Amino acid sequence: MTAHPPVLASGVATALLAGPWSRRTMVRRVAVSLGYPRAPRWVGTVVGEVLDAHATAPADRPRELALFVAATTGWAQVEDRPRVLRRRPRATSVVRDRFGVVPLPDAAALARLLDLDQGELAWFADVRGLERTADEPLRHYRWHTVERRGGLRLLAEPKPRLKEVQRRLLRHVLGPVPVHDAAHGCVPGRSVRTAAAPHAGSAVVLGMDLEAFFASVSAPRVWGLLQGTVGLTEPVAHLVTGLVTTTAPASVWQALPRPAGVDARDRHRRLGARLAAPHLPQGAPTSPALANLVCFRLDRRLAGLAAASGARYTRYVDDLTFSGDHRTGWRRFAGRVAAIAAEEGFRVNPAKTRVAGAASRQRVLGTVVNARPTLPRPERDALRALLHNCARHGWAGQTRGHDPATFRDHVLGRVAWAASLDPVLGARLQGLAARIDWS
Repeated sequence: MTAHPPVLASGVATALLAGPWSRRTMVRRVAVSLGYPRAPRWVGTVVGEVLDAHATAPADRPRELALFVAATTGWAQVEDRPRVLRRRPRATSVVRDRFGVVPLPDAAALARLLDLDQGELAWFADVRGLERTADEPLRHYRWHTVERRGGLRLLAEPKPRLKEVQRRLLRHVLGPVPVHDAAHGCVPGRSVRTAAAPHAGSAVVLGMDLEAFFASVSAPRVWGLLQGTVGLTEPVAHLVTGLVTTTAPASVWQALPRPAGVDARDRHRRLGARLAAPHLPQGAPTSPALANLVCFRLDRRLAGLAAASGARYTRYVDDLTFSGDHRTGWRRFAGRVAAIAAEEGFRVNPAKTRVAGAASRQRVLGTVVNARPTLPRPERDALRALLHNCARHGWAGQTRGHDPATFRDHVLGRVAWAASLDPVLGARLQGLAARIDWS
């Protein structure tokens, strides 16, 4: 009830959580907290509604309980203006442990896991919101722009200490939580090949792309995931959210050139609005895992849509791929995908939507899947020619602008990439590579 200050609801919630979860003792604790010699009727009504909604004490969510208290019908019956005279808060504790995540009941436990003191924890979590206005030495991220097909991409590289913090969170907090079967990007045991293979030999392949994927995952969505799905306590979920999200500094964004063209400028404007609010940074080790978990419902809905249409679906980070036969109305299907994505907080980039039949080159994540996942023919031929020339004429004359010190790793890396997609092609290329004298 807005007529009573939030501190009152917080005080009532604190009293409710300060002892056994039973009606009589809860009513008594609230009365003592508010200085009543005898509890008024509204207290009993509030306690009854709380018990109806919470069979056990929500000891991990005191603020959520305070909001619930303020929304009860009993709260609306408060006629006087009581004050909280006694507070005996209890530390939050883990109530929901669904995935074997390391127990983190409070901020002290999180600080121990991350090997930080309380001041360092607050600094790295940016509780004062300084990242947007701080000068570069005080920022937690180094910001870079890279050229990508379709325009510039802004990357946020966490500095070493924050990167180590995020790696610990990835290992101990996010790693145990399963992602949807359709998610293949940055998932242990899955790869480009596992994402592309289900679509091999299909009559039609539909590819779609989500615009500003990581920037679209806002801090409130991350907090909801951590506090709800993962089961972290409220204070820990808030701190972890601060550790894995950031805001682009205003000076960094203002220094980016504005693109030409109406559509490109619209995308630029939307991206700026997303980056101005706390979001997942593209470049942090935790961002792919968190994005996959946030996308669980999106993946479930799109997998269901595909199954209902006799199609298959996979997602690799921001690339959505569907395949099936000609009976599916693919243009209408793409519209339904875009609508579902919008309902889940994402936006499809229509300029990157493509449909390919079996008579044309069906590309998925840089592979061709008309028969099986493999490199496109021009890349296969170029790599074969490079290996042949290196073996016949010596590798030193084939570097063509590459650093000679890293050329061997560059060539063998391309061979390994081809082998990871197509083992048959990879075996042939590895045979050619074995003939090269790298001395």
